[in-house]
Amino acid sequence: MAGVLASGLLATPCFGNERDPISNLTITYENDQFGGRDRYYTTGWQVAWRATSPVLTDLLAQASPFVGLWLPAGGLVRWGFGLGQNIYTPEDTRSRFPPLTDRPYAGWLYGSAAISAVTETSLALVELQLGVVGPSALGEQVQNNVHRLLRIDRSAGWATQLKDEPGVNLILNRQWRFSSPLKATIVNSLGWSIMPSVAVSLGNVQTWAATGVIVKFGSKVDADFGPQRLRPAAVGSAFFRHDGAWGWYVLAGVEARAIAHDIFLDGNTWRDSRSVNKKYVVGDGILGAVLIMPQARLTYTHTFRSQEFDGQNNRMVQFGSISLSVPF
Repeated sequence: MAGVLASGLLATPCFGNERDPISNLTITYENDQFGGRDRYYTTGWQVAWRATSPVLTDLLAQASPFVGLWLPAGGLVRWGFGLGQNIYTPEDTRSRFPPLTDRPYAGWLYGSAAISAVTETSLALVELQLGVVGPSALGEQVQNNVHRLLRIDRSAGWATQLKDEPGVNLILNRQWRFSSPLKATIVNSLGWSIMPSVAVSLGNVQTWAATGVIVKFGSKVDADFGPQRLRPAAVGSAFFRHDGAWGWYVLAGVEARAIAHDIFLDGNTWRDSRSVNKKYVVGDGILGAVLIMPQARLTYTHTFRSQEFDGQNNRMVQFGSISLSVPF
């Protein structure tokens, strides 16, 4: 059954007669300096590659009925890999021994493998992240070397960071897209799109369930499923639809996550470490803009995140995300 489903997935290109690239390379960078302060979730980056491969995706579907049943029929199957890093610090980065009520220092260095199926109106994703939390994640080296290069004060308390621990996350994500042109406008190419989404993450790094919605307006609202961002934020697509023409759209959205476990707040799983009392529900507000070029997609999103732990001094923190996607 899985093999039959995989054949159906590959039979119909999701983007009609428009060009669908064999592969996409997406580079994403996030930093809280876009929000004015260096604290909490302070920076993250990811390099993601996605490609179409009928032979490999058919073999994966036959080997794993669960993957085959999750992906929507009639879509185009993509698979790919990624490499990324997230860095977390307390608010007080000048003290060698920050208050125990402040967020622990932590780094998360990971690789990922993903498979997805895309139709005109939906995207389904299965992603496996494997990596390490702790000194081996190189959070201290990356942050302080960049600060040294930019002549910014270095964070002094990395000796208190979470201890080394292997990490795994299994992430399931589903998005839908409902679009319509604005026929009353002077420019006929303008339109809007509403994209609800659900996602779940299971693992010793982060276990949560999320739901949200994004609204887009512009000339290329069907070019993708939103800009690429880093987990646990709502993630769009690492690939985009390109037809050799210029286009744009702006977006706004909200997401809520119910959190059962977050190692960056709860501390190490099997070893003593710093920790804080996490909030079990966290919300994000999102604003952004996307520029579609003939051979690239450039995006910027700004996230407003509610409190993540008890004793957090600010009711809301901010960070920005820049992403560049290039098709091949």
